[in-house]
Amino acid sequence: MSLLFPFITSRWQQYNFLFEELVKRDFKKRYKRTVLGIVWSMLGPLLQLLVMVLVFGHFFGRDIPHFIVFVFAGKLVFNFFKESTSQGMQSLMANSGIFTKVKVPKYLFLFSRNVSSLINFGITLVIFFFFVVLEGIPFHPRFLLILYPVITLSLFNIGVSLILSALYVFFKDIQYLYDIFTMMLLWMSAIFYSVETFSITIQRLFLFNPVFTHIHYFRLIVIHGVIPAWHIHLICALYAIIALCLGGWFYKKFNYQFIYYM
Repeated sequence: MSLLFPFITSRWQQYNFLFEELVKRDFKKRYKRTVLGIVWSMLGPLLQLLVMVLVFGHFFGRDIPHFIVFVFAGKLVFNFFKESTSQGMQSLMANSGIFTKVKVPKYLFLFSRNVSSLINFGITLVIFFFFVVLEGIPFHPRFLLILYPVITLSLFNIGVSLILSALYVFFKDIQYLYDIFTMMLLWMSAIFYSVETFSITIQRLFLFNPVFTHIHYFRLIVIHGVIPAWHIHLICALYAIIALCLGGWFYKKFNYQFIYYM
C-alpha cells in the first residue's frame, strides 16, 4: 500500500493536465454549433419531464404525491446512467486517432466522458431542486445524503463503461443492442409509476435493477424525507464494487488487443 499510493499520485500528476483538457473538450463538444448551447442541458430534461407528466400524469399522478418531482427524480438518475455509459462505450473508438499515435492511458478518455456526464447531471440537478421548491417540499439536512447515490452510481457507470467500451471495439453492433436494452430498462425502472402497487415480492425484485435502486434512494430522501434503510446503502455500494471489479478485469484482459481493431 505504501508503494501503491505514490504510484497513483505520480500517474495522476503526469496526466492531470491531459485529463482536464479532455473533460473540457468533451463538455464543449456536446453543444458545439448549437444556438442554445449549455441551455440544452436544462431544456432537454424539462421537455422530457413535460411529456411524461402529460402522458402518464392522468393515470398515475393522482395516487403519487409530488408526481412531478417523482418523475423528475427518475428521469434525472436514468439519464445520468444512460448518458455516462453510452458516451463511455464510444470513448475509445472516438479517440483512437490519439492513443494509437501517442502513448497515453486509454482509460483517461473513458473517465473524461463520465466526468462530463457528471457535470451535465449536476446542472440538471439544480433544475430538479427548483421543482422541489415549487412543489413545496421542505429542504432538510438529509438532502446531503444524495451525495452517496451520486458517488455509487458514478462508480457503477464507470464499471459498465469499461465493459461496453471494450465490447464496442470488437463488436460495433453492441451500440444498437444497448439502445434496445436501455429502452427496456427505462420501463423497468419505475420512473412514472410506483412499485408500491405491486406485492412485496415484486418490490424486492425491483432492487435487482441498479438504476431503480438509486432512483428509489433519491425519492426516499427528497420526497419522503427519510434516510433509506441500511440494506439500500449496501446494495448501492455492492453494485458499484461489482461493476468496477468486472469492468476493470474485462478492460485489462482485452486492453492490449484494442490497437489491432482500431
